[in-house]
Amino acid sequence: MGEDDGRADVSALRAVAHPVRLRILSLLTGTPMSAAEVARELDLTHANASYHLRQLVDADELVVAGEERIRGGVAKRYRYPHERRGEHPRPGDPRPEDRVLYVRAVGQEIERRVLQRRPRRPQQMSDLEGWVDEATWARALALVQEASMLLHEANRPPRTTGTLHVSLTAVAFEMTGIPDEGTDEGTDEGTDEGPDEVSS
Repeated sequence: MGEDDGRADVSALRAVAHPVRLRILSLLTGTPMSAAEVARELDLTHANASYHLRQLVDADELVVAGEERIRGGVAKRYRYPHERRGEHPRPGDPRPEDRVLYVRAVGQEIERRVLQRRPRRPQQMSDLEGWVDEATWARALALVQEASMLLHEANRPPRTTGTLHVSLTAVAFEMTGIPDEGTDEGTDEGTDEGPDEVSS
């Protein structure tokens, strides 16, 4: 892997490490939208929405899904291609600090969502750091991936009749051990990992 390849991977991970961009990815899973539509839905300025969209397009997290003529100009419509996750593995392995940036952004976004939780409705909150056999882990990971893809496929434009406003966040990975604080013990520098899958 060349040095430029590693930088491209870090850039892509950093591009989504922002609460607004995570919201944009979720929004554009349900329907293609223009910068003006994203700005209205997320209560952003048009310039701010355009900036975040450019960052996501440059990182190959969004694709142009068409264009439309508006008041004599042309507006691009963007979508998040969730269905291709894992099909185009990025070279290299992001640095731990870049993963932490992403997780911090996800944490901020979860805080925002929790404040909108509907009381007395079915929910599931779960957290575990544990030790399980390989078959159990493989099954659990497959179920998490299936649930994520199910919701991505069913996602619709905001406030579509007959839909529920829901939130799902899953972070599942194998751990190398428990390193001493401030050291690199417990890391496997040479392990072969699969592609990172970042989903909204």
